[in-house]
Amino acid sequence: MKKQILLTILLLFLAEAAALVFFAFRDMNPPQDAVLINEAVHTIQADWKQIHEHKNPTPLDYVIIDNDGAVLFRTKPGLSESLNAAVIHRDTMLDIQADGQTVGKLLIYNDNSRIFLRQKQNLLFLLTAVTLLQSILCAGYTFYLNHSIVTPFQKLKGFAERIAAGNLDIPLEMDRQNLFGAFTESFDLMRRELKKARQAEARANADKKELVAELSHDIKTPVASIKAVAEVGTALADTDRLRNHYVQIIRKADQINTLITNLFTATMEELERLSVTPLDMESREIRRLLENADYLRRADLPAIPDCVIYVDKLRLQQVFDNIFANSYKYADTPVSLSAFIETGYLIIRMEDYGGGVPPEELPLLKEKFHRGQNAGQLDGAGLGLYISDYFMKEMQGELTLQNGAHGLCVDVHLALSGTFKDYLRIP
Repeated sequence: MKKQILLTILLLFLAEAAALVFFAFRDMNPPQDAVLINEAVHTIQADWKQIHEHKNPTPLDYVIIDNDGAVLFRTKPGLSESLNAAVIHRDTMLDIQADGQTVGKLLIYNDNSRIFLRQKQNLLFLLTAVTLLQSILCAGYTFYLNHSIVTPFQKLKGFAERIAAGNLDIPLEMDRQNLFGAFTESFDLMRRELKKARQAEARANADKKELVAELSHDIKTPVASIKAVAEVGTALADTDRLRNHYVQIIRKADQINTLITNLFTATMEELERLSVTPLDMESREIRRLLENADYLRRADLPAIPDCVIYVDKLRLQQVFDNIFANSYKYADTPVSLSAFIETGYLIIRMEDYGGGVPPEELPLLKEKFHRGQNAGQLDGAGLGLYISDYFMKEMQGELTLQNGAHGLCVDVHLALSGTFKDYLRIP
């Protein structure tokens, strides 16, 4: 296919060159047909006495004038009708003889300029058509190269960056028809194997946390009951001494609850060692990050307001990756995107069409190891939104969740850089 396109472009180029050479060396003022001219002259001389009844036996156009310059006959209007006009137009002028005397002039119209103009127009039309065809072929070949080489290479590059960053959830689209088809399949096989190893490691870590989670649940429930009974006792106590006893019980219950919360916090510390290095970045680069994250191509990319934001590009890519992966995994619907500036932040709003989550579950979605009721048998460790929230806080931003009109709505608040804030006079 590639050879055929290149050969066609080469042949068209040679045809253009040949046409230009032919036109450049063509005689622009060829001589007129002497046979036709002699035939016209003899016929006119034979018909001279009845010149007004003369019939033109040739395809030539001409005018017959007498010695005084009066027009006796013309084949059509618009021809040279005087000697001066004939000289200017380079017409052929011949004497007409009758009875041995010159009785008039034959002015044969020179139509070489009209023929040349027609030929030039035909050549220009041909060159325009060939050039257009060449442009279409070049554009098609460029599209083919971009589709077969450039785009797959960019996908492989972005995929390798994600693997290096530890993102193993988003598959690499495979197209065995392009030059990187075999590499694409091998890379995605590597991703799947790494993901299996990562999941096995996560399950092992989750098992270690399971005892803590179960004990905390078992402890928090009776402690909450004790506190509730103590609060009722405080309200019903009829002496200060009894009321103080109940207050002491409430304090101790709160203390136990705090200790349990601290135990949970200690299990999260290892994730907070992930480095985040925010720098100034132009907002137009967000479009590429969203394209990379939308691996199913179900989202229409929004117009991004021009500004400068303060982010870690790699970590922001992970945030978008996690949100798209969660949406496609649990909602399995297209994702609606919008972007706007509000109170010192560039906000990227991402909403699916999955109907949202129960209101009581919204505050828990960013908790470590928490998985929603719709998780079912789907694989996952319950860390995506927790890590994304941590990254956003480290970039002076925020990750907020709410139920939108159609489904779960995630707002990614990206802090505007100090220079841009000053420019907009945003507090």
